[in-house]
Amino acid sequence: MERINISSNTPWEDLVGYSRAVKIGNYIHISGTTAINEQRKIVGLENPYIQTKQIIKNIETALNLTGASLENVIRTRIYVTNIDHWQLVGKAHNEFFASIRPATSMVEVRRLITPEILVEIEADAVITDYLDLA
Repeated sequence: MERINISSNTPWEDLVGYSRAVKIGNYIHISGTTAINEQRKIVGLENPYIQTKQIIKNIETALNLTGASLENVIRTRIYVTNIDHWQLVGKAHNEFFASIRPATSMVEVRRLITPEILVEIEADAVITDYLDLA
């Protein structure tokens, strides 16, 4: 089975030795993704809602590079540094996934890779070919 590694060129990928996304067959696994934009800057400082939106856009970009889209996401894992922000994070998540409804978890963690990052999200996706049997 062919393996495709997708890079987002964040500084941590080379330091840690990981890929933004890995596709094997129909399965796509997206690594913990943060609110880093194309200029390698953190978006939404002190704003978990804006960070979450940027993160999901970053996830969408990685999925698109594998031939998938957000519609293929079956699970997200959300890590927050302050669970009191759950409604803001949930609101942003809902804006992208309201009709898709992946399984999800939201967990408070002590900290993430840098103090400015308030949210990190992982995602799993599956590309399926549905046959209309009706």
